[in-house]
Amino acid sequence: MVKWSEMNTLRNQIFAAFTLTMIVVLTFAGIYIYGQVSDLLRGSAEKHIQQTAVQANGRLDALLDQIDSLTTQVATNDYVQKLLLQEADGVRAAFAQRQSLLQIASTYMAYSTGIRSMELYARDYRRLFPLDQTSLNARVSQEMIWQTDRVKGRLVWFGLDPAQPDTVLAMRRISLIDRGYAAGGYLAVRLSRDYFEMNEQATGEGETRGDDEYMLLADGQGAPITSDLTAEEAKEVLAQTGSTVSVGGEELLSVRQQSRTTGWTLVLLTPVRASTEGISVLRTAILVSIGIGAVAFLLLTLLLSTLITRPMLKLMRTMRGARLGGLKQNLSPSPTIASLEIRELNNTYNQMVTHMNELIQVVYEKEITQSRTELKALQAQINPHFLFNTLEAFYWSLEDKGDEELAGIVVAMSGLFRYVIGGAGGDDEWVTARDELEHAQRYLQIMKMRLIDRLVWHIAADEGLMHVPIPKLIIQPLVENAILHGVESRIGPGSVTIQVSSDKPGIATIAVIDDGLGMDEETLAKLLQKIDGGSRQPSSKKGAGVAMSNVQRRLKLYYPDAAGAGSGLHIESKAGVGTIVRFDITIPPGGVEPL
Repeated sequence: MVKWSEMNTLRNQIFAAFTLTMIVVLTFAGIYIYGQVSDLLRGSAEKHIQQTAVQANGRLDALLDQIDSLTTQVATNDYVQKLLLQEADGVRAAFAQRQSLLQIASTYMAYSTGIRSMELYARDYRRLFPLDQTSLNARVSQEMIWQTDRVKGRLVWFGLDPAQPDTVLAMRRISLIDRGYAAGGYLAVRLSRDYFEMNEQATGEGETRGDDEYMLLADGQGAPITSDLTAEEAKEVLAQTGSTVSVGGEELLSVRQQSRTTGWTLVLLTPVRASTEGISVLRTAILVSIGIGAVAFLLLTLLLSTLITRPMLKLMRTMRGARLGGLKQNLSPSPTIASLEIRELNNTYNQMVTHMNELIQVVYEKEITQSRTELKALQAQINPHFLFNTLEAFYWSLEDKGDEELAGIVVAMSGLFRYVIGGAGGDDEWVTARDELEHAQRYLQIMKMRLIDRLVWHIAADEGLMHVPIPKLIIQPLVENAILHGVESRIGPGSVTIQVSSDKPGIATIAVIDDGLGMDEETLAKLLQKIDGGSRQPSSKKGAGVAMSNVQRRLKLYYPDAAGAGSGLHIESKAGVGTIVRFDITIPPGGVEPL
């Protein structure tokens, strides 16, 4: 079984990354194109259905207007007006007069094939035509009669006739023209449901309706008048809203139009699958394109990854051989590689090989002279011990002679040299604040012997901070600078004060204060610039600030700004007043001295 570490190569990573990128790009592009085209086809289908619905609704209104015009002619017919006027005067129409209405009704019904029958009623709801004794309020509901009266002579469409569900009922009140358009009677018209069949009319000349297109006409109460669907399916469609409905598990696009004359709703339905028939071809084309693109990209990626990784493998074999060779033999350069980027890497490796061969030679030569160097180092260690022993001899000689002051100076010098020279191995780079202050005290004692009463010094340190670790020889250069530029610059006595205190948690502040001549702002700015510049070149000029530059570099190294303390030396000085040089150090938890 192949391990994952063996498969996780640069070649396979490039191959997998490029292939995955290509597949993702093609997939998202295909999904986007598929969605856009699907929306376009669906929108086009909805637009076409909308136009068809508008045309069908216009034809429906034309049919309704035709019936409205026909019934208006009947209501304004002279014979009908005279007969209803006679009825309004209380004289009932004779049988022969009622029978004459048959010819009038037949004449008007001949103008439209959709009219199944006409009914004429007097104002008291008594039927005048056909020739029977049925009353209007027995024929329709009182609410329908009131609704007809409210519109004052306009034709009212009630939808399916409750008495004969296979017909559509419409009524209008007949107004008597000679009586100021007073109510004279009622005209009821029953029309065949087939008269409102819109499918054949919705297709214009040269057009055919698809077998999967459906049309539904419902009255104002939501009852289907005519439909290509079954009664249950028609009710299911009318119960749903939105541009898409579901019938029998099939999704259909729905476009609804409302008649301005009757308030009826015309619904056109088209299956969604019919509107997106071309999408399957597009889907197939997209899938084939993705497949072909993926295969082609796989081959190109494999070729590209091979071209990239093969030179790198050659370089790795060369480097592996150099590693196994060690120092026993010179390293061999890698052969030239064609690729520009890999060639640059190869040239860099060859330069490294040349440099390493030179280093090997240098190491070999240093091994030859190592013994001589160790001998010289041993001799160098003897000199400090000789100096310390000599000072010790001076001390005991002065003690025997009773010169205690000079003996103290010798002891101070011995301690000072031992502090400075001791620890050449670098193990005591860090000391405690107590050690550093004791060293500064010995230096001040020696300077006191030279300056006598011109120097007064004082050390004020918090006992709790005496164990804090501090870089070695960090205070003494500042004390030396204070004596050199502060005390010696005065005509009279001068003082040097060393303070160790803590004003912030975890931070200790060390200050060296003198009451010398001080500096003006320009001189102080030059000094700060020279200290921050950190020149390492020695200078014999007094005040060159070499020692302080060294202190500044060490403080910034050991206490960077991000540590909470640091930013190096802070100098405050005024001409004729004196100078204060201070710096901050961190107090480690527990006072543990760093290694």
